[in-house]
Amino acid sequence: MKLLSVSAALNVALAATFVFVCLRSGARLGSGAIRTSAQTPSMRVAGMRKTASQIAGREGDILSAAAHMAPKKTHSLIEVGRITSNLMATGASVQEIAREVVCHQGKKTGNEAMKLSCNVEWYGADRPKWLGPFTSNVPEYLTGEFPGDYGWDHIGLSADPTTFQRYRETELIHGRWAMAGALGCLVPELLSKYAGINYQNPEWFKAGSDIFTSKGVEYFGQPLVLNSQFPSIVNAHNAVTLLMTQIILMGGAEAYRVNGGPLGEKGSDPMYPGGEYFDPLGFADEPEKAAELKVKEIKNGRLAMVAMLGYYVQAIVTGKGPVENWVEHISNPTGANGLTQAFATKFGLGN
Repeated sequence: MKLLSVSAALNVALAATFVFVCLRSGARLGSGAIRTSAQTPSMRVAGMRKTASQIAGREGDILSAAAHMAPKKTHSLIEVGRITSNLMATGASVQEIAREVVCHQGKKTGNEAMKLSCNVEWYGADRPKWLGPFTSNVPEYLTGEFPGDYGWDHIGLSADPTTFQRYRETELIHGRWAMAGALGCLVPELLSKYAGINYQNPEWFKAGSDIFTSKGVEYFGQPLVLNSQFPSIVNAHNAVTLLMTQIILMGGAEAYRVNGGPLGEKGSDPMYPGGEYFDPLGFADEPEKAAELKVKEIKNGRLAMVAMLGYYVQAIVTGKGPVENWVEHISNPTGANGLTQAFATKFGLGN
């Protein structure tokens, strides 16, 4: 209701300004408009242009007088007019224009109720749903408060608030790891194929087996500088040492997170700590920008999890990495694709 009231007030202010301009333009404008009823269409158009020109000619005087009497309100009206004009030029709807105007005023005044309109595209009751306009019966506990909520939970997995919170954390953490993993799976193959770096096994699913070779796990195809001094530790020849290192480092970090930190600034969301250490460049300093980035992160994280599943399936079916599969597909789209290789397997029983 607050948003509707603000929007209505702004519209009334704009209408009052227009009426004020017309009244100050002189009685001859009104009489000219009356005479147009007996004129031809071309004469009417000419008269309308003349009227608009006369109004525009008085606009500067009117704005100057208004700015002198109420400078803040006048500036706000000018800003609203600028935003409206720019959006109308792009073909925006009346609803989109109203939302942007209210958002602008909310940011300017700090009004939290008005600022809610800034992210209405991805939050709240009017957010996009998982089945678009055909979505029905959205669970009542999916209110659009959190990023990535498209109203889909048909079997009630997140009906319990505690479970919902745990699933949100799990999905976000897996999404972040999937984004890092999807990129990490591509880099060795790309460097091996196009940069000439000599990896023993550039395919992501074979890289771990390097630890059992005489060279051990190498980084960017080269042994580390300290290899001669610590050959069994630094250059990863010892699987037990590598496993224990991962347990200590990763397990310690996860235990630290699960037990509440502290992470980032005091009182911050553990899932989005931010602050000096976790957001040094200040990407999410503004609440509206942070809300938008949260949506982008969860969407890309979900896509990365699907991509990792595709990597697994490709490895089982073709025995090759994602880059090699992509190269083969673009070279022969009809011969190398999911349909032609759907029933092949390189790592099944007996292979």
